[in-house]
Amino acid sequence: MSSGFKWFIVIGVAVLVGLVLVVIYGSLVYLAPNANASRWQGGSGMMQDQGWAGGYSSNGERIYFTGTSDSGRTITFRGGPMWLYMHGGSCASCHGADGRGGSPVMMGTAIPSDIRYEHLIAEEHDEGEEHPPYDDELIKRAITEGLNPAREPLDLTMPRSDMSKEDLNDLLDFLKTLQ
Repeated sequence: MSSGFKWFIVIGVAVLVGLVLVVIYGSLVYLAPNANASRWQGGSGMMQDQGWAGGYSSNGERIYFTGTSDSGRTITFRGGPMWLYMHGGSCASCHGADGRGGSPVMMGTAIPSDIRYEHLIAEEHDEGEEHPPYDDELIKRAITEGLNPAREPLDLTMPRSDMSKEDLNDLLDFLKTLQ
């Protein structure tokens, strides 16, 4: 066999192995439990399957951690990072289990904000934020329309959620519990 033919075989085998690994990884991602049936645990970044019915003390908590309501309806949204459309996600996916944000999310450069209720309604904000404090209605508007209290658009990585008034109120009630 010529040296060129041997390299052709080696490269061909490497490409085939790579393709097999991509197919296996893709299958695992596709067949893995839906992100909407999982819940962020603590600050560890690990997820633990809670099943469809278990482990949430309120509808707002379920929405925050899974992106689904007690009715089983997935909360739909506009905008946000592409991976949310592909893999699902929730508020906790970006803002963390404790709502503090602060770390860039996958494939993005925006730093998710601290969305704990006490932080949102405070007079003082993070550096670079110059707007009045939020109130309940302004928080709801931020979630659904992507506007801050000064009516300025939030970063495009913040999805604009479509949810019922009941689900929105439940989510707000849960944000009030984040310490």
